[in-house]
Order: sequence, then C-alpha cells, then structure tokens
Amino acid sequence: MDPRLGDFSSASSIEVLSALLNNGEEEEDEALSSSSVINPGDIGPLRPEKNGSTPLQKDKNSKEIWDVLEVPDGSEFDDSLDPREQPDYEMFFKQRVGSEDLFLGMSRKDPSTACCEELAVKIHLPNTKTSDVSLDIRRKFLDLRTPKYKLGLHLPHPVNEKTAKAKFKVDTETLEVTLTMVRDFDFVNFS
Repeated sequence: MDPRLGDFSSASSIEVLSALLNNGEEEEDEALSSSSVINPGDIGPLRPEKNGSTPLQKDKNSKEIWDVLEVPDGSEFDDSLDPREQPDYEMFFKQRVGSEDLFLGMSRKDPSTACCEELAVKIHLPNTKTSDVSLDIRRKFLDLRTPKYKLGLHLPHPVNEKTAKAKFKVDTETLEVTLTMVRDFDFVNFS
C-alpha cells in the first residue's frame, strides 16, 4: 500500500474522503456521524426532500392519463389474460450478397447483423388456414392473431412496415414474414 494514500478503513477517513468528493459543498443535514451507518445512497450531494410533487409536470389542460413516453412500444397489444398459446417462431437476419462481396470483398459487408438489410420471422402455425391469420406490423412490433394462436413480438430493430412481405406455406403450415430494417447508419454499411 502506498503510504501517501493513507488508511481509509475508519469511518472518519471515509467522511473526509466524502467531503473531498463533494467539492467542498456544505452538507445541509449533519445527521450522519462517525457511528452511523453509511449506505450507497449517502454518497454524493444531498437531494432535496420530496414535498409530494411529481418529477414530470403534466399539462393541466390535457385530458390524457399517460404521457406518450411512459408507454412502451407494442403495449397496446399486450394481453396477459388471453388464453391462446404462443406459436413457435424463428427469427433470423438476411443480407444481400453478390459475387463481388463473397469472393472479392469489394464492399464493406461482413457476416455480422450490422450488415443485414432484412429481418425474417418464420412462425409455425399448425392446423391454421390462411384466412384465419391476422397480421399487424408496426415499427418495432409484430402482432399475429389466429383463433388458436397469438404472438406479440418486440422486434430488435425498427422496420419499415410499408415494405413488409408475408407468405403462408400451406405444406409446412408456416408463415414467413420478411421485414426491411430501418437503421440510422445504414448508409455506412451499404454505400
């Protein structure tokens, strides 16, 4: 141990260190003493007492109960009391590669998901007819409902809901949904 650092095992040493870290600000509450217990919440400057006010001030003229930022994407589809079972599904990424990518390495594409353009979801729906399938695709949520199955799937990346494609394969009883991903820095990977 470096002798210049000293010994920080005593409560008084911890209080001195705390005062140094507080940049000389005076504590409003001197209730902490060397014999009191120090918790992680006691580190740093003291917070003002809560006086019953909420941190987010609501507009008094608004009749909305929830703020838009408080509600997560896809929560309008969540229904925990629905007795329908969740079907088996697989999610995987697709990328378009050509011979110049594969053999010559002329583009910046690599096998990572950062270079993928599409997200594909295969949903296994045994004993289901095509006419019974209801599919709703949002920017970050996929909602599938049939009389027997219900799937609410939060997507790992935002997608373009207008370019989505779905195909139902009757022989395997599988719905294949292909979604084009929308990411802020796609121009870096695909230029």
